[in-house]
Amino acid sequence: MTRKLLGVLVVALAVVAPAAASEQNPTLPELERELICPTCHETLAASTSPIAERMRAFIRARIAAGDTKSEIKDQLVEQFGESVLAAPPKSGFNLLAWVLPLAGIVLAAGVVGFLAYRWSRSRKAEEAGSSANGRFSLDPELERRVDEELARYDA
Repeated sequence: MTRKLLGVLVVALAVVAPAAASEQNPTLPELERELICPTCHETLAASTSPIAERMRAFIRARIAAGDTKSEIKDQLVEQFGESVLAAPPKSGFNLLAWVLPLAGIVLAAGVVGFLAYRWSRSRKAEEAGSSANGRFSLDPELERRVDEELARYDA
């Protein structure tokens, strides 16, 4: 039991440690992917506009001053607004941007599962009326005529 718990803690630490290190010691390329130029609406990594260059210089200065990723982003959001963030914050009304796609996927999976269940049930109902060879049984009169015709060819 303690080995399993220790293993889970080690894995959790391995996952969380890089994120925590990234928060405390951000890099310019990392922030360039997470921020958008307010004039051309591209990520800072792709933008070549003068404002993007000023934002990069600001980010470099703030990294050199020892600011965390959150502090740098907060300062840029204060100056340019939330539209400077590549991903909406996970709070308030913006939480819908994170929740709705997941809810849509869950809903779609439920609908597909329900339809698959109904389809499989309807197939079983159809199989109940089938003949020994797996096909539906014919009208007795039609089956008699088919047997007579086949008997003529067998002779």
